[in-house]
Amino acid sequence: MGNCSCFGPSKAERIEADRIESQDARAKAAEAAQKRQEQFDKSAVGRAARAQMVAAKKPQVQSSGEPVLKWQMG
Repeated sequence: MGNCSCFGPSKAERIEADRIESQDARAKAAEAAQKRQEQFDKSAVGRAARAQMVAAKKPQVQSSGEPVLKWQMG
């Protein structure tokens, strides 16, 4: 009975169909993610995030040993 496909697709056929559907779903999800990334990169927020990442990668300028905030009495 397991080998008879007269009652519908066999187990191997169902597994193959599921595999193909999964591949299609992954491809569509990747395409949608790429499109969202491109839209984000073009947006003001995306440009600001990119500028922030570039600034973070630059080496920090060493100060002359002076503290940034100075304490004053009075």
